[in-house]
Amino acid sequence: MINSKLFALITLILLTMSSAIAQDQSASNMVADLQLINPSSEINNGIAKVKVQGGQAPYSYKWSNVNTPLSESESDGLIEGMQHSVDISDANGNTINKTFTIPAKSITELFNSKVQPAVDVMGAVLFWDAFATLGIYDPVVYASHINISLSKDKTIGNEVYNIKKWVVPYGGQVKKGEPIAVLKSTKNKEVYVKASHSGTLEHVAQEGGQISKLPETGSFKTPLLGIINFQTPQPLLHPNGDVKTNTIPFIVIWLILGSIFFTLRLKFINIRGFRHSLDLARGKYDDPKAPGTITHFQAMATAVSATVGLGNIAGVAVAISLGGAGATFWMFLAGFFGMSLKFAECTLGVKYRFIDDEGRIFGGPMNYLRYGLEKRNLKRLGKFLAVLFAVLGVGASFGGGNMLQSNQAFKIVSEQIPALQGQGFWFGVGFALLVGAVIIGGIKSIAKVTAKVVPIMAILYVLGCLVVIGYHIEYIGGAFIAILDGAFSAEALKGGFIGVLIIGLQRAAFSSEAGVGSAAIAHSASKTNHPIADGFTSLVEPFIDTMLVYTMTALVLIFTGKHESSTGLGGVELTADAFGSVVSWFPTVLAVAVFLFAFSTMVSWSYYGMRSWSYLFGRSKKLELVYKVMYLGFVVLGASVSLGAVLSFADMMILAMSFPNIIGLYIMAPEINADMKVYWNKLKAGALYVNPKFLKAEK
Repeated sequence: MINSKLFALITLILLTMSSAIAQDQSASNMVADLQLINPSSEINNGIAKVKVQGGQAPYSYKWSNVNTPLSESESDGLIEGMQHSVDISDANGNTINKTFTIPAKSITELFNSKVQPAVDVMGAVLFWDAFATLGIYDPVVYASHINISLSKDKTIGNEVYNIKKWVVPYGGQVKKGEPIAVLKSTKNKEVYVKASHSGTLEHVAQEGGQISKLPETGSFKTPLLGIINFQTPQPLLHPNGDVKTNTIPFIVIWLILGSIFFTLRLKFINIRGFRHSLDLARGKYDDPKAPGTITHFQAMATAVSATVGLGNIAGVAVAISLGGAGATFWMFLAGFFGMSLKFAECTLGVKYRFIDDEGRIFGGPMNYLRYGLEKRNLKRLGKFLAVLFAVLGVGASFGGGNMLQSNQAFKIVSEQIPALQGQGFWFGVGFALLVGAVIIGGIKSIAKVTAKVVPIMAILYVLGCLVVIGYHIEYIGGAFIAILDGAFSAEALKGGFIGVLIIGLQRAAFSSEAGVGSAAIAHSASKTNHPIADGFTSLVEPFIDTMLVYTMTALVLIFTGKHESSTGLGGVELTADAFGSVVSWFPTVLAVAVFLFAFSTMVSWSYYGMRSWSYLFGRSKKLELVYKVMYLGFVVLGASVSLGAVLSFADMMILAMSFPNIIGLYIMAPEINADMKVYWNKLKAGALYVNPKFLKAEK
């Protein structure tokens, strides 16, 4: 009896050992070969392919690129010159790790890879989530169910399909990858829809019915085939298996809190002062003898031209595609509060300006940070914040205010004019000559051009939006219901309430530039005896930029159903597709608008960068000319080459400008409030100068 038990035990040990040895041999026999491909000198288009021998199929591939599915043995869109990785696992759980770097072919690829780490560091600061770090909330995105639609399936076209058969009954259990329904196309081709997750199946569409991947016009939602309910909430995953998270970026909180603070501190000046803002913009209080060089309207037009740019077309499309219709509500709200923050910075921009003997004006956050804080015995802090702002301002002007604009303008214009494709350098040269013709003349020339271009481009774009909205006007009620419903009860696939909230706030904060301080530089040149007047004038800017143009773009996307479609198009292309769905030639009109937006943004940012440059290196006209020549060189560079990481870094500088700026605004808030009260009393008492032509009109 003992011998039989001992024999059984020895046999079990031997079997276990042999199994382990077999697994070890399986692991040791599993070999992965990597093929690295750099197809061209273009950046961020590297390809890596894995070929596995040995082990036990099927294999899974966990790439460091989050957009590559676990089932794919090939990953594309990789950054050349940077390290990537892939973990290959077989059916027995054996794993091989491979790290690799796709060799850089060109100087631009090499430069891009060297700048990318700096972008990652700066992004870690700007987009740091303090709430998640402190454990205040769980950033993981959970879902109790997942919708099954055709929109995410790239193998299925845009045609209408008949639902031939449900393979799994209503309430049945399904496993990931298991066929759940059979569809039949109009060409009698059968397509199997597979479960993306495991859970309980709920039918939404009925057998014999029809379904498409495109939203029905007016429904604003992609038709659902079914729903898979989870027993317990499941974290949503990226294609490579990483858990999806919602972050609350520090930079967004910084900008939004500043906006709310000044709205409350100044007792909702964005509402109380809006009518007076319009009066100032139309010239009612323009005093021709006041110090300065440009009118209130020209100052407003210059500031608006810098903010109403590509972000209002591409940025909104990205926000709506990620956050759904609900992101529109939060974008609108952020624009509303941003008006007060603009009021504060533009007031100080004029108050602390310096006018030299030749009448040249030097103003903006650099001045009020230095001299405003010096008045409060914070001289060292003021100097540091002013220099930091100026450095960031120069970098932002070359990147987000220049290269990004010329780069995107070339892309969309060359799509409409195929002969331009591949001619980025010459497009950039022509664009640089056009910009140079304006900026060489200084702020007066810039103001005159923007005062003409801004109304034209705004009217052109808004009219285009109204045509699209008017075409679908019967769905206006449903559109606003979709916006409100999406803002407060967003679907899990869109990232939940926090995700929609942050996407909307982030896009609006980035667009209006309220808190960035750039508009204060434009307003510092305004002809006025009352600095606070330019604070009032600036209230119109976030209203036009975010609350009007942004909302119009969002409504175009929602009314045409493009916010729910998954076509793989980028921001500008998605907006163009929405316009083209109503009038085929509208994308050409959009291309003209984009060109004008980019041009006006570059013209205005040249002045912002030049004033930052002057603060750092002196007010010499020769040094200003050096800056202008460099600026025009970057116009050509932006249009002729791809500089992904460089553009990202420079664009982040715009956001970083808000750190020193808002610190100074908080410190000087009592001063702004006191000046506002004095001006408000003068306005009520009728003690302000009124332009005679308005007095005649009123009589």
